[in-house]
Amino acid sequence: MYFKGVKPKVIVICGPTALGKTSTAIHLAKHFDGEIVGADSMQIYRYMDIGTAKPTMDEQARVKHHMINFIDPDEHFDARKYATLAREKVMELCGQKIIPFVVGGTGLYIKALFYGLFKTEASDSDIRGHLKAEVQAYGNAYLYKRLCRQDPDTARKIHPNDTYRIMRALEVYALTGKTLAELHQAHGFKDIPFVVLKIGLHIHREILYDRINKRVEIMINSGLVNEVKRLLAMGYSPEQKSMQSIGYRHIVNFIEGHCTWEETVRTLKRDTRRYAKRQMTWFKADPEVIWKEPEALEDIKGLIKKFLQEG
Repeated sequence: MYFKGVKPKVIVICGPTALGKTSTAIHLAKHFDGEIVGADSMQIYRYMDIGTAKPTMDEQARVKHHMINFIDPDEHFDARKYATLAREKVMELCGQKIIPFVVGGTGLYIKALFYGLFKTEASDSDIRGHLKAEVQAYGNAYLYKRLCRQDPDTARKIHPNDTYRIMRALEVYALTGKTLAELHQAHGFKDIPFVVLKIGLHIHREILYDRINKRVEIMINSGLVNEVKRLLAMGYSPEQKSMQSIGYRHIVNFIEGHCTWEETVRTLKRDTRRYAKRQMTWFKADPEVIWKEPEALEDIKGLIKKFLQEG
């Protein structure tokens, strides 16, 4: 009864970091005999476990997980690649009569999976090389200010230290004369091959921020500093996209002596809270998301059961 209709049915569990998506999704997937397809742009990397809050081995043993822990930190990966691989996995699960639960907080990955991306492979090695030279000469802030002028909507969604995404947005603008937002709007994101139930998890902001602060402390006590030291010892550069993410860049700055431990912890908590706010802004803009508190498991189960039984 779970696979009526022409298009496969997929359930999304989304929301900001530190909210309890993993435990909620595991409970639901186990209840409905489903499997989890990760939608987290950091949990895809091997060796990056603590700082990404990757599901533990015990959690992965309870319910099978896909699209996590499968590429190295120096491998190129983006939303387009994610959409291709995740679609294949979702279709495979549906073909096996297994309900796919897409779980994560990377809104662009979820959007790309269900609606596709605007079709541009705009890339130019000369422009990219020039941008890299500018970063080396003037720093990230120089390019970020330019992005704020050329594409303020995209700039608001990118951290000023996210060199890769800043350069990519500037490269696209230089090649097309259009902002990423304009290209997204022109595409329309209409390429949807699934029937989707989107459930967003939310709690009061003050409670969420308290959870984030505690999660940072747990990560630190669990060995985040040693995890980053190990990645550096393995040869992964602090300039790589994966190492520029929240948590990893903060610890690298501490290891390299750029800030004190107290400042490291403070800014890590602050930036994680800001990231959660950006996640909520993204998901709140999606009218298809049905919002529930993580503790409302019976209500969520009812929604899923109804969704699966509908023709």
